[in-house]
Amino acid sequence: MDEPFSALDVLTAETLRTDLIDLWSEGKLPLKSVLMVTHNIEEAVLMADCLLVLSSNPGRVATELRVTFPHPRNRLAPAFRQMVDDIYALMTRRAAPPDGRTPGAPAITAASPLPRVGSNEMAGLLEALAAPPYSGRADLPALAGSLQMELDELFPLGEALQLLHFAVLEEGDIRLTEAGRRFVEADIEPRKQQFAAALRSYVPLARMIRQVLDERPSHRAPALRFRDELEDHMSPDYAEDTLRTVIGWGRFAELYGYDEEADLFSLEEVA
Repeated sequence: MDEPFSALDVLTAETLRTDLIDLWSEGKLPLKSVLMVTHNIEEAVLMADCLLVLSSNPGRVATELRVTFPHPRNRLAPAFRQMVDDIYALMTRRAAPPDGRTPGAPAITAASPLPRVGSNEMAGLLEALAAPPYSGRADLPALAGSLQMELDELFPLGEALQLLHFAVLEEGDIRLTEAGRRFVEADIEPRKQQFAAALRSYVPLARMIRQVLDERPSHRAPALRFRDELEDHMSPDYAEDTLRTVIGWGRFAELYGYDEEADLFSLEEVA
């Protein structure tokens, strides 16, 4: 079952979860097991007897957990809430790097995939995180609930903010850095300047695009040149998603321009 309840309204999804659990518990399903994929951690703890937490890039089983709570399960029970928090912590845990970078910030190359999130979404999450009741630090399950976001929506945003050193994911929480606070407090032009500096410092693909444009007399470069390089290291779909991400980020930061029709990067739109 691949995210069987994700496209349903809340009431219908909850009804079908309960129906499935009842049929399973009463032995009315002619099955020995059910494998379900979900990005909803609460849903996984509510329904499953065994959880496999997967890592990304490359995808592999990172942790196996047994869920021993009897059915029906109470979402508000302390043990249930603790297990949800523990899984968030497992998924956000990062080793502190030895080279002085922001703790948790992953080292990437120009050929690394980028989260497909926009600058407006990142700004919105930073502003929500800076405001009460979080005031700079939030428990991810609580934040996801208050923003009505699923894990597959919240995590890419958190990872992008961590990549840019605007926030840090740690032990199930997300925390604003000083750079993140400066971004929230700034007006639009200083935000763009800060975003551009972060792209140059922490996103090698954006830095490479700008460097190529600076070095060429025409200050132009076909996107195909970077798309082909990405496809040497990842699938065409991942390459296209990564390219769309770096286009959006670079445009917001006014680091470079991009002509959709010509599929061409340039400095023509940059002040």
